[in-house]
Amino acid sequence: QVQLVESGGGWVQPGGSLRLSCVASGSIFRIYRMAWYRQTPGKERELVAGIGLSGVTKYADPVMGRFTISRDNAKNTVSLQMNSLKPEDTAVYYCNAGSVIGSADFPWGQGTQVTVSS
Repeated sequence: QVQLVESGGGWVQPGGSLRLSCVASGSIFRIYRMAWYRQTPGKERELVAGIGLSGVTKYADPVMGRFTISRDNAKNTVSLQMNSLKPEDTAVYYCNAGSVIGSADFPWGQGTQVTVSS
């Protein structure tokens, strides 16, 4: 059974940085694309960034140039480096894996809260 455990969230002032990490159990990293999503109250979960098996990345327009996704297959870990954070980045962030970037084929973890405010 695959489990996804996110960490690294917290409070940061606008313009600050945070680094999120997601550890996945099982052997999914070898065959699945990984992605980060976020959700705010009353809104649907949205794709933030994804990374393929070969390292090809995809970013949502609002985070392009500010966020960087990376993966470490040896450690079953996908990370999200978030720079130049804005208040509108405030959300619960989740990771998931899928056959394609954005397909989210596994049960969601608990997520990690990111709050950007002054």
